[in-house]
Amino acid sequence: MTMKPTNTRRLLLGSLALALVAALAFVALRTGPLAPVKVQVTAVKTGRVTPEIFGIGQVEARRSWLVGPTVAGRVRSVQVDVGDTVRPGQALAEMDPVDLDQRLAALDASLARAQSARQAAEAQVGDAMARRALAAANFKRNQDLARQNFISGAALEARSQEVASANAGLQAAQANLGGSAQDITRLRAERAALAQQRGNLRLVAPAAALVASRDAEGGSTVVAGQAVLRLVDPASLWVKLRVDQGRSAGLAPGLAARIALRSRPGEVLPGQVVRVEPLADSVTEERLAMVALDALPAGVSVGEMAEVTLALPATPEGLLLPNAALQQHQGATGVWRLQDGGLRFVPVVAGVQGLDGTVQVTGPKDGGLREGDTVVLYSQKALQPDARISVVEQLAPPAGAAK
Repeated sequence: MTMKPTNTRRLLLGSLALALVAALAFVALRTGPLAPVKVQVTAVKTGRVTPEIFGIGQVEARRSWLVGPTVAGRVRSVQVDVGDTVRPGQALAEMDPVDLDQRLAALDASLARAQSARQAAEAQVGDAMARRALAAANFKRNQDLARQNFISGAALEARSQEVASANAGLQAAQANLGGSAQDITRLRAERAALAQQRGNLRLVAPAAALVASRDAEGGSTVVAGQAVLRLVDPASLWVKLRVDQGRSAGLAPGLAARIALRSRPGEVLPGQVVRVEPLADSVTEERLAMVALDALPAGVSVGEMAEVTLALPATPEGLLLPNAALQQHQGATGVWRLQDGGLRFVPVVAGVQGLDGTVQVTGPKDGGLREGDTVVLYSQKALQPDARISVVEQLAPPAGAAK
């Protein structure tokens, strides 16, 4: 008995339909929305975390000087240039004295005149003393004559008046002498003050230093306190470090530092925190610290940027996980642990974290994490306790992601 063509066609179509349904089911279960979530896993380890503080800073000079005039004026000349090394007391620049030299000459003339006036006053004192001595001698002789009735009383009174006049003349001469001495003292003080002003117009180096900047040229007008030159001590360079306040726990003097200058990206220079500033920057929310280099390399520029890493003391041994393994589920922080072929969310408390992303965690004693447990590191999408998973070596980047 032969099968009719109609039945054969029906069986063929049914087989094709079953194959298509099986293929669709396979695709849905393997690559569609019902496919298992691909995850990358890692093992819980035991160890110590060496926390570190990272920050950006710039090279500054601990000792620097802004050299400028104490009064407003015009710069006459600048005798050094940027990069020059200067010694203490070396002339750096000079201000225009304007009329200070003429005023000094006028005071010198006034001082000479006052000294001449003093000499005249001394001569007057000598003359007054001689007049008083003569008047006293005449008065004494007339007293003897009056006792012998050789002269009248009126003549004796006239001699007495001469003595009084001589005493008054002597007092006036002595007063003039004292006044001339005070004039000389005043003029000398005025001249010394003017000479000090004249000397301040000559700008000199306060210490051995390096000329860092030249802020004014000859002919420029500057105000009092404005810098003409900036000097730095090249042996006192350090890094002014800025650290995020939220990551600055443990920042203290004495911490060892690794410094990478922008001009030396492949070289790590050792250093140490020497000071933590008591005032933080409230605008940028950063704390400030000063880091000194153990050995200052040649060619370091003031203002150069630097990357600084500070090492804190290591923590006691504990469970370690990559920070990427920590997930949020129902408002709690924890990890997804592979258990009996499924997933279980284990709450944990994150502790100290290192710059490499390793974080120390603690959890409940019963049912918590143990060394060697396998937890999810990365997943294609958010996980649920009943989610089907497929463990892969490494998750492929999303389509269209930059390579």
